[in-house]
Amino acid sequence: MRHVQGRARRAGAALAVVLTWAALLAGCSAGGSGPLGLGGAAGRPPAPEDVIHVTPDDGGRGVPPGERLRVRVPDGRLEKVSVVRSQDAQDSAVPGRISADGTTWQPDDDRLALAAQYTVDVVADDADGRRTARHTTFTTLVPDERFIAYVTPENRVTVGTGMIVSLDFSREIADRAAVERAVHVSARPPVEIRPHWFGKGRLDFRPEQYWQPGTEVTVELNLRDVEGAPGVYGLQAKTFAFTVGRSQVSLVDAARHTMAVRRDGRLMAVVPITAGAPKNPTYNGKMVVMNMLDVTRMNSRTVGFGGEYDIPDVPHAMKLTDSGTFVHGNYWSPDAPGHVNVSHGCVGLRDVKGGSSDTPAGWFFDRSLVGDVIEVVHSVDRTVAPDNGLGGWNLTWQEWKAGGAVK
Repeated sequence: MRHVQGRARRAGAALAVVLTWAALLAGCSAGGSGPLGLGGAAGRPPAPEDVIHVTPDDGGRGVPPGERLRVRVPDGRLEKVSVVRSQDAQDSAVPGRISADGTTWQPDDDRLALAAQYTVDVVADDADGRRTARHTTFTTLVPDERFIAYVTPENRVTVGTGMIVSLDFSREIADRAAVERAVHVSARPPVEIRPHWFGKGRLDFRPEQYWQPGTEVTVELNLRDVEGAPGVYGLQAKTFAFTVGRSQVSLVDAARHTMAVRRDGRLMAVVPITAGAPKNPTYNGKMVVMNMLDVTRMNSRTVGFGGEYDIPDVPHAMKLTDSGTFVHGNYWSPDAPGHVNVSHGCVGLRDVKGGSSDTPAGWFFDRSLVGDVIEVVHSVDRTVAPDNGLGGWNLTWQEWKAGGAVK
């Protein structure tokens, strides 16, 4: 009797196995909706890439900056999204946000960085509430061509009240509006500051009037990966700052051979000068001290003249224009300052060979800053061009504002 019962139990177990495999096969043949109610083949959950969609594609290379980084779940809900950008041997988290319905994630800044690797890690719940994770990576375009901006003034300097922020680009800029939007110049205390383009390679910034003494100015260059011209992208992401010192504005009267030096509105001194001779007059207009040199060589051939002069040791030289206008010491024509104009366009002050602080040139040099204003009047020459040096103060405020690319 026990033997018969054992055979019956074994037969029942074999029948159960046959029925179980039949059910699994039926589930497979029914396209993945078997009796266990589990999605996917043979009841397996769907693959992570079917639940979580990430663009750009996993393993993508040379992804262009115009493509957008997105994470999406067609059915289900995002639980956590982590994106890390690796660039210049540094890792940084990419901030972003999950939508209110939990189906999408996008970064706060839609612009992809160039020459970077992105790593995306996502955790989400699918439509049936099962947790799924996905890990993807992609790399962005490494551009063949870059541009940078050479900035005036230098970082952390104290300048005169007439300083103009000037960006001289290493390449011509085709999309001036995009580049202009990527540069921010601010001041404390606040003042309206506007941009002005000179051609396709230079962008200047200034307020309506000279800076107030004590103003702190910050220049933010967010140029990295900005497409300034087709296929040419910016390289810099830097911040510069400078401080405006006291106000000093000097008025050169070419007809009277004098220069009146005013500090914070108060007359400090009237200095005898010699300006440009009638054949080579000095520019009229407002010019800004761009550079200061204790001594420099001046050769007429470097500024478009013949061989009229070559002076190896000009003392107390302060550059005013790109075309070669200086205020400088003059020891070779000691009787000219205060009496006659004999220079080739510069403004000369009495000095001695080797320079001395006890001369008018030395006195003025010791009391000057890069960014101070020198204004020339009553010369027979034209007004200096606004892009010759930092001559932008010769434009009216309306003219200046009209030179911006972003309207």
